[in-house]
Amino acid sequence: MTVPRTVLITGGAGGIGQGIARAFQAAGDSVILADRDAEAVAAAAAALGSQGTSAEALALDITDAEAVAAAFEARAAAGTPVDVLVNNAGILSVHGAVTELASEAYRSIVDVNIIGTFHMVQGFARHRIAAGGGGTIVNISSIGGRQPTPGMGAYESSKAAVDSITRWAAIELAAHGIRVNAVAPGPVLTPMLQMGMPEGSPARKAWADRIPLGDLARVEDIAPAVVFLAGEGAAHITGVSLAVDGGQLLT
Repeated sequence: MTVPRTVLITGGAGGIGQGIARAFQAAGDSVILADRDAEAVAAAAAALGSQGTSAEALALDITDAEAVAAAFEARAAAGTPVDVLVNNAGILSVHGAVTELASEAYRSIVDVNIIGTFHMVQGFARHRIAAGGGGTIVNISSIGGRQPTPGMGAYESSKAAVDSITRWAAIELAAHGIRVNAVAPGPVLTPMLQMGMPEGSPARKAWADRIPLGDLARVEDIAPAVVFLAGEGAAHITGVSLAVDGGQLLT
């Protein structure tokens, strides 16, 4: 019988974070949704709870190293350690050509996508080592870290760094029984993206034409890969970044 785990998911107020949470709940795990938007994450946790399973909300700014450390310390003090960390928080709002992008804009995406991910990995690793080891991290990366798109270099280079952090942490934390992997989606049809690129729109078609399987991923396509990498079926897998992209990297 599988023992239920406690799963902390950053970016929990967003569509991908909620989808991942539902998948872990379906597997019998308890979930903590973390997000810097306290009101939004409370609403997201309440919505998950209304479906018959409870979810905890945690207001957390992952760019604040002290806040991250305090969050893990609080779990340890309460005797409710975190077993699985899903680093889903990230921003995609910065766009610009390499000749035009302001360094301040680039720094904003680095602070969240790279430094924030590092804070969470470090905090979780210290938390688990203090508890005797074990545990799993799944970072949400992007195939953009391997396949460039004009104007999206700031985001894509940040996700290449997430893949590098994944490998770095995996090799150092293996001795403590902590596995570290990543899931690298292509574009995902979150509710926000569907509003911006509705079915039949030229923008949606342009993306879909790049994908051999014919369309963008849905949240339900991403979540099972995260659950798998965090689970017993992936017990001998660490340091990988699994593309879930409908074959886009093949083109």
